[in-house]
Amino acid sequence: MAVPYLSVVIPAFNEESRITATLGLIIEYLSGKDYEWEIVVADDGSSDQTSVLIGPVIVAHPNVRVLRLPHRGKGWAVKNGMLAAEGEYRLLCDADLSVPIAQVERLLPPTAPDCDIVLGSREAPGAERIGEPARRHIMGRVFNMMVSKLAVPGVSDTQCGFKCFRGDAAKDLFQRQTMDGFSFDVELLYMARQRGMTFAEVGVDWYYRTESKVRPVRDSLLTALDLLKIRRRHRNLS
Repeated sequence: MAVPYLSVVIPAFNEESRITATLGLIIEYLSGKDYEWEIVVADDGSSDQTSVLIGPVIVAHPNVRVLRLPHRGKGWAVKNGMLAAEGEYRLLCDADLSVPIAQVERLLPPTAPDCDIVLGSREAPGAERIGEPARRHIMGRVFNMMVSKLAVPGVSDTQCGFKCFRGDAAKDLFQRQTMDGFSFDVELLYMARQRGMTFAEVGVDWYYRTESKVRPVRDSLLTALDLLKIRRRHRNLS
């Protein structure tokens, strides 16, 4: 089997209400491309029917697979999915498709900047936020100010769940990842900068989903505490 050009890694936790539709949209889009692709669903210990519903999709599409993992958090799921993926490029794509899959073209050659990591951004030029409450947006900007101050200066949006990694960069970074929760994005970018990797932000269209599992206040506070852990754990990384 040829090495996939693109791997789509989807972290999933109790996504039975949308995983079938999400996979259908991604498969429909990628089936029209002239490159090899795969989808890796990293099931973070779902207690519902998420993995069961993926079964028929796998039967129909052998380049779709699921990793059944014990529950430890989104970062844990993404780490395992990225390390299991085989693509030359590896896309992190949230299960809610808040960024439509077609926007992956903005993160891939020849459109994307020539970087190790291309970040889908809700703040970069060309980005558009659709349906987001003003309060949620303000909280996000405050959080990103903290990230810029404490960990990754110059990045306007570290938390968008749409990022593309070159395969070699993914192998290097994800094997070193220690954060299992929502702060994993910041840790990866902090390590990437420490290791001399390049990354750039590209504006994407982002749709607010009311059923999002993000808890803005609690998750922002927990991730803020994690920023200090990241600096301490990786201060000498090179």
